[in-house]
Amino acid sequence: METDEAPRVLPFQLQFDKPVASQTKLAEWNPEKDLLAMVTEDSKILLHRFNWQRLWTISPGKPVTSLCWRPDGKAIAVGLDDGTISLHDVENGKLLRSLKSHTFAVVCLNWEEDGQLTKNDFDNISTYEDRTSRFFPPAPRIPRMPGLVSGDAGFMDDTEDSFRELSNSSHQRFNILCSGDKDGNICFHIFGIFPIGKINIHNFHVPTPCGDKQGTGDLLKASICKVALSRDLCRLIVMCSGQLSQEDLKDIQMDEYDMHGLHCLVLDTSIFSKRKDELHQVALQASNIEDLTEVIRASLTVMCKQWSDATHTFHEKFDSLSTLIIDHGLDSSPQEEFLSLLGGARTSPPIHQFLVNSLGEAGVKRVSKAVCGAGKELQLVVLDHLQPAAEIIGFRMGELRGLSRWRARFQGIGLDEKLINNAAESSGMFLVQVERFMRVLSSVVQQFSNFFNWLLKCIKLLMQEPSDQLLRYNSELVVIFLKFLYDQDPVRQLLEPSEVDHDVEVDLETLQRIRELVHFGGFMDCNHLQRTLLKEFRLMEASFREAFLNALCYNFNKDTFHQGVSQSDQTSDHGFIDYVSFQIPNEPLSDIANCIGIARGFMHDMSSKKRGHTSLEAVLLSVPAGYHCVDLSLYKESQIVLLLNESSTSESSGEACMMIVQASDLPFVSITRSTCLNNWELNQLKDSVLHLQMENEKIRTIPHSVVAPLAVSASRGVACVFASRKRALVYILDEDEDEELSDTE
Repeated sequence: METDEAPRVLPFQLQFDKPVASQTKLAEWNPEKDLLAMVTEDSKILLHRFNWQRLWTISPGKPVTSLCWRPDGKAIAVGLDDGTISLHDVENGKLLRSLKSHTFAVVCLNWEEDGQLTKNDFDNISTYEDRTSRFFPPAPRIPRMPGLVSGDAGFMDDTEDSFRELSNSSHQRFNILCSGDKDGNICFHIFGIFPIGKINIHNFHVPTPCGDKQGTGDLLKASICKVALSRDLCRLIVMCSGQLSQEDLKDIQMDEYDMHGLHCLVLDTSIFSKRKDELHQVALQASNIEDLTEVIRASLTVMCKQWSDATHTFHEKFDSLSTLIIDHGLDSSPQEEFLSLLGGARTSPPIHQFLVNSLGEAGVKRVSKAVCGAGKELQLVVLDHLQPAAEIIGFRMGELRGLSRWRARFQGIGLDEKLINNAAESSGMFLVQVERFMRVLSSVVQQFSNFFNWLLKCIKLLMQEPSDQLLRYNSELVVIFLKFLYDQDPVRQLLEPSEVDHDVEVDLETLQRIRELVHFGGFMDCNHLQRTLLKEFRLMEASFREAFLNALCYNFNKDTFHQGVSQSDQTSDHGFIDYVSFQIPNEPLSDIANCIGIARGFMHDMSSKKRGHTSLEAVLLSVPAGYHCVDLSLYKESQIVLLLNESSTSESSGEACMMIVQASDLPFVSITRSTCLNNWELNQLKDSVLHLQMENEKIRTIPHSVVAPLAVSASRGVACVFASRKRALVYILDEDEDEELSDTE
């Protein structure tokens, strides 16, 4: 530590000190922009610029338990107490996607991007080209709910561009979002949206070396504390707290060791790196299919709402005819009265009163505009949104059928060919149903229009007004309308959900023709005409869910614990160095208090066939006497920033300090068998503990007692510290430019 306390050389200059309205419990700097995301105690998410200008505030409605930025800084992942992970746009906080992969609180998130370019054996960059754009126009957008103006085809607002950007994974570098919950589950999502696997640490038999003996134990009541995926995607370090069972350790004397405490598992995830080209392709296709499925769902919802409002207007007007018939003491139906009027037999008093007084010419035109206008709007939604989405889904399913073939070659990871074939057939069936719906809709709208033209003609005749300028009508279509459409609604039947699982009636002759077509090849399902459009969509969605759910899930088991290498192997060139820092509870090492653990992993032989060959090292640091660690963070790949509070003072008073430790200079010890870093192996590192000395480190005293979290920005070179008295202090960590400027002066 510098002895000269002049302000000119005081480390970590204070940039600004700002009040905060509520205490902050989580904070993360954007990796690419000068933006700080914070979560308050009441679970509001705030986004501030570096100058402390607030961009937006959102409230998820549930307790926020974790926070993590996407590597490119364009989206942020938020873990919630109910197990949901929500993805929000950096520009406005808009919800982009909600994932429900957990059933318990998501306590940690880690979003890691592939740290290297993909090369084949010929050292040429190999990229995957999505062929969809060759054959189809840009994917349709989600239609918005109507407050309808007839003929308005603008079903989308501009804010959905952010949703499209999230899903445009073809232009992203391969990345994986890891999430851990309180129940020991870890989930993996490619591009943060497509699930690739799920594991539970309770299923592992953890190797537990003790002296000259080797045993295994199961983790009980384990909760994930931290997950860290290496930049080469080959290794996952899992920090968890829990208890080791003694079933397999009964022959080993364990009395001197505590079975509770912190455990560190190192899992082999090299399958992600080795198969990332295939995983990228499948994730791209499957995630876009999910997006298009949302377009179809929204389209059906909009269509159902539009048609329901239109038919409500029709029945609201025409149901009064039944009341008039009863009031006049007649025993007939509205259809019979209309048929009598059409045949010219008689014009009954109730039909005359209804047409001339109740409905009138204006009423017919208003109902006609509502029904026929809604029919045209439905046709627009189908042509602009529903049908294009279904066609692109069918094409993408064809692409996935080809990709599903490589599961037989690679084993353990990939798509199930049978499930993908079923999903492809379901997407084809849905296209057939869309075509059928358009035929039904067109016929219904035509018959409604013809019926209203006839009513206008009748009203003119009853009122003895000229009717030469009216549109012509077809008497046969009027009869068909009165018999089959007046009190029935085939369009609504195909669209709306029903509590009763009803089937559409299809004549036997048509069914027989469908069965005969099966012999000529194509679909094997002969009953699709008996299903509604909505039911067909639900079947298609279920087939996608079955085909994609854990479709790429790798079977993690006890063999996935990473086998480390000896010290002599570490002389090769290191492609990547990953550091993971964590606090050590006092219980496992009762004779060494205030310990911090730092683990680092190497990736060797970047260009050789041994790609993914890794090793692991660790070191323990003892916090200076009189202080305890509040929080710590990795800074610029090889430095650790420590936030320390005075141990003798209360949370609301006293001082704190911030310290930077150069991790690359620490005396790391090789973990020759990195099956786990449990409390026994931490004891093995006890003899190599490094005691930090205040005078030997770069340190800055903070005149406040501080609380977690510590937010460090490597791109900006600053650290945001939160004082216990609701203050946010931003310190400049990288002072090289300032020092050079001072020397010049």
